[in-house]
Amino acid sequence: MKPRFVTLAVIGLAAFLCAGASAQQVTGTPGSPSATTTISGEQLPAPAPPFGGVIKDNALQSTPWWAPRIVPPKEAPNVLLIMTDDSGYGVPSTFGGVIPTPALDRVAAAGLRYTQMHSTALCSPTRAALITGRNHHSAGFGVISEQSTGFPGYNSIIGKNMATIGRILKDNGYATSWFGKDHNVPAFQASQAGPFDQWPIGMGFEYFYGFVGGDTNQWQPNLFRNTTQIYPFEGKPGWNLTTGMADDAIDYLNRMNQTAPSKPFFLYYVPGGTHAPHHPTQEWVDKIHAMHLFDDGYEKLRERIFANQKKLGVIPQDAQLSPWPTDILKPWDQTTDDEKKLFIRQVEVFAAYAAYTDHEIGRVIQAVDDMGKLDNTLVIYINGDNGTSAEGGPLGTPNEVAFFNGLNMLPVDVQMQFYDVWGTDKTYNHMSAAWSWAFDTPFSWFKQIASHLGGVRQGMAVSWPGHIDDVGGIRPQFAHVIDVVPTILEAAGIAAPKVVDGIEQAPIEGTSFAYTFKKENATVPSRHSVQYFEMFGDHAIYKDGWILSTKVKRAPWEAFGPANPDPLNNVEWELYDLTKDYSQVTDIAAQNPDKVAELKQVFYEEAKKYNVLPLDASVAARIVAPRPNITAGRTEFVYTTPMVGLPQGDSPVLLNTSYTVTAEIEVPEGGAEGVILTSGGRFGGYGFYLLEGKPVWTWNMVDLKRIKWQGPDVLAPGKHTLVFDFKYDGLGAGTLAFNDFSGVGRPGTGTLSVDGKVVDTQTMERTLPMILQWDESFDIGSDTLTSIDDADYQSPFPLTAKLDKLTVKLDRPVLSAADEEALRNKMMQKD
Repeated sequence: MKPRFVTLAVIGLAAFLCAGASAQQVTGTPGSPSATTTISGEQLPAPAPPFGGVIKDNALQSTPWWAPRIVPPKEAPNVLLIMTDDSGYGVPSTFGGVIPTPALDRVAAAGLRYTQMHSTALCSPTRAALITGRNHHSAGFGVISEQSTGFPGYNSIIGKNMATIGRILKDNGYATSWFGKDHNVPAFQASQAGPFDQWPIGMGFEYFYGFVGGDTNQWQPNLFRNTTQIYPFEGKPGWNLTTGMADDAIDYLNRMNQTAPSKPFFLYYVPGGTHAPHHPTQEWVDKIHAMHLFDDGYEKLRERIFANQKKLGVIPQDAQLSPWPTDILKPWDQTTDDEKKLFIRQVEVFAAYAAYTDHEIGRVIQAVDDMGKLDNTLVIYINGDNGTSAEGGPLGTPNEVAFFNGLNMLPVDVQMQFYDVWGTDKTYNHMSAAWSWAFDTPFSWFKQIASHLGGVRQGMAVSWPGHIDDVGGIRPQFAHVIDVVPTILEAAGIAAPKVVDGIEQAPIEGTSFAYTFKKENATVPSRHSVQYFEMFGDHAIYKDGWILSTKVKRAPWEAFGPANPDPLNNVEWELYDLTKDYSQVTDIAAQNPDKVAELKQVFYEEAKKYNVLPLDASVAARIVAPRPNITAGRTEFVYTTPMVGLPQGDSPVLLNTSYTVTAEIEVPEGGAEGVILTSGGRFGGYGFYLLEGKPVWTWNMVDLKRIKWQGPDVLAPGKHTLVFDFKYDGLGAGTLAFNDFSGVGRPGTGTLSVDGKVVDTQTMERTLPMILQWDESFDIGSDTLTSIDDADYQSPFPLTAKLDKLTVKLDRPVLSAADEEALRNKMMQKD
């Protein structure tokens, strides 16, 4: 019996291993519960092996057999992939910055620093490229998910033919997890209605702890464990996600280590820092303030960073500092005393957030060390998913939601009202763009700008004890975030799959940089020789040390005007030889017309190859573009029970339209109060609620003003019908299709009625044109996270009346033929 068992087991195992079986590693007795095997990895999941035991009529005469457990190759390392947010090359101390980042320093000291790592210039796109190993347009993320449009390169859907690194490693025996920001769920698939195949757990990550979307309030985040919303901050004053996330990651690592110590882990760690809102704890604000790093202004800061970079060797000694953009950013010596005071406060809070974020990352790295596993862990720590953000505008802002609604130059006297609470839960803050320019030293421009290195150059450090033989070294080879997946696979000895779930996989488009781990390859030419860049029509092409870039015509805060209708051709070109001009300072296009022509053609070929076409230079207009969410095509929404947590992308949108909200309620004896409906929160949105028994409708105009309609009388016990009706005076978002903003943010008149009687009517001179606070949700019966008006109530403020029915009806403007003709003529005149 036993010889036959072994023979059948071996035959079954051979079929299981598929092609290339000689390279497989098998442990234990085949068919036993302890047997393990590696797989070829060409097909995922690996096909189940045939049963290798013996089955007779009864168990005593039969032989059991277990399929071997799949494990990675014996030398495969744990992988800790870390990336921060909105942080340029000159932010961390590791790359010459003045902000202390000892965790990044630690990785660099134990491994290598990379001085030519690149992103895509924006959040979602970089992250899609990072986890798939494909260019961002190939992976459907030409822009962030909230701006997706109906083209393959821009639909915010990672195709089934592009399995993520999480999925590949999971099916090869890794424990996979994702902590922090997930900006790769389509905005129209972020609700509990799913589907969840584009969430981390649907893309190969077995555990997720983080937030979905571009940013979140770090004090009261829109937080999920897998797909369930959680509120760990409730009842814990001072709780902050930056620490809470590190705590959860450390707990996860310890649980995995105690439960399955031999199972390697892949942990993707992507905190919200330093994306706005900048929310550090007071302890870190005090630490940074005491250092007086910024008292002499942003230009002096830039000079210090530049000098530090040369001392560290992370820029060439002949590198030049790009000129200060006096045409768009006021020099420090021209600022007023109040501006100086405000700007220093803004940047100290930003710096505190950067240092705090790095500190908590250091705790996670130390936890791996405390387990005794750091010696077999590949750590890849990328500083930023794009250059430092300038979305606060030249003056900064206490509320990022204001920027997304076109308010990008809030007066300093208005901002000074938030000075004492800057960085607390009372602000959704961002700093002056002048600091952002300084933090991208030695380069020009910032986040959103794909054509210039300030938007795409990131500092990266990599450590892997025993495999990097030039500890503390610097690597100048060109690299891009698409190179990370093939590097991890090469380090783990795992092949990229050819088929996943029966679907043929698109080729990995990145190039492994594992060859740079060897000292002998410290200065060899980069194996990644060609790379396109594109964001919002701004674009560039890199090839063998040359970069051809479009001239920047729009600062990131200038997002609300007509867009360039022909961004492929209606551009000016700049040419740089980065082998001699590291900082992209000297434009030599005029002297090299042939090279310009050559590289223009290369860009066009790459654009066709990787789904970059059609180019679209619009920014804000894409925020309100129609998408296939669960509200698409609907004009009436009915709710009969309390419900919270419906994200903005999957809820009825009351912007740029007429609407009627009807609440049928029953007030009990003794009266009632509480939220009937709210969407958004402290930094922008609306609420319908009972306050001291009286009905109230409030529009929160990005925390600068609140417009209220209120009934004069307390509602008596019994049934009532409350109606808020709004008539919008504008053509609506349809004008954006004609490169025209005239239809959005227009006035309108709201009327509040109680039981058929009008009790209040007011006209809004301006309405919000683009978004509510997008890390808050559409809630019925109570209010999650922050309140629409803290002076009226504190969340959750549950409704104590009985909700019989809530109806939302939309009457969206429809452009007439005459409207379309007029808009088309206007657009042609602009062209």
